Amino acid sequence: MAGSKMEGNYTKDFLSANSCDNGAISFTVGENDDGKLLKVFLKITCGVSTRTFTKLKKIPLGITRKGQLIKADEKVFAGDEIVLKQVSEDNNIIPVKGSLDIVYEDSHIIIINKPASTPVHPTKIHQENTLANFLRYYSLEKGEDYTFRAVNRLDKDTSGLVLIAKDRHSAGILQKQDIYKEYIAVCTGITPEKGTIDKPIKKSENSTMLRIISDDGDKAVTHFERMDCFDNSSLVKLWLETGRTHQIRCHMSSIGHPLEGDDLYGGSLEKIERQALHCAKMKFFHPIDGKVMELCCDIPEDMKKIINTMNLYEINIE
Repeated sequence: MAGSKMEGNYTKDFLSANSCDNGAISFTVGENDDGKLLKVFLKITCGVSTRTFTKLKKIPLGITRKGQLIKADEKVFAGDEIVLKQVSEDNNIIPVKGSLDIVYEDSHIIIINKPASTPVHPTKIHQENTLANFLRYYSLEKGEDYTFRAVNRLDKDTSGLVLIAKDRHSAGILQKQDIYKEYIAVCTGITPEKGTIDKPIKKSENSTMLRIISDDGDKAVTHFERMDCFDNSSLVKLWLETGRTHQIRCHMSSIGHPLEGDDLYGGSLEKIERQALHCAKMKFFHPIDGKVMELCCDIPEDMKKIINTMNLYEINIE
């Protein structure tokens, strides 16, 4: 895929771990790390963050070798199995029963297909009925309880895949990755067949929500490819090199093709009452075993209605 930061050059830069009981993980020391200090092995080879390492040192038997505590300045040797306890943390999110479309789940991550109109996080004025509230209820029902760590974020009225880490180490590894995300959008007008939008974005001084194109903004790069068009609308596939707030919405509006339903950026509400934007595909390394994870989710019904009028009844998002 031209312009993609994913395909063709996808290599991981952290040591794979093994899952243990009670959410613990272990790393096996290889020949290249023989004789290194524990803190160097964990931080450099395993990708354990300084914050996580500090937390583990404060937990009884937080880091062990053969069941015995191992300290930061001790050496590790080839063949050693270093076990890290799961770091427990306070969780003040209110559990609320709600529907979750779970695309994938294991002991360390969960991926949810978020519907439009559902916020990802609670806010001061919106404490309940968010993805975080629903997931807290779901996890407690399963006998689990973990801090909500969304690795990617979607606007309230954008639907699609949200990746959540269940533990601090997994979150740290995922946040260091260049996670590939592919979006499907319906734009007003007939867009070019494909293109790249490289325009800096910043927050508008006149609005807390609106983003604008500005030379003094943050670098933002969006790639797009038109899949079909009909009735003065275009079905577009997009992927990003950066992850600015409202990036796709702001960029497509800047070239005269705002998203259908996105009245904040000049789109029409005639065909849909929210921005026609869906995160349909995600690809990344699993934070523990290092396997390539590639997941897709279906387009929601409100967008399908527009697409059906375009005589495009099936979309290949795999």
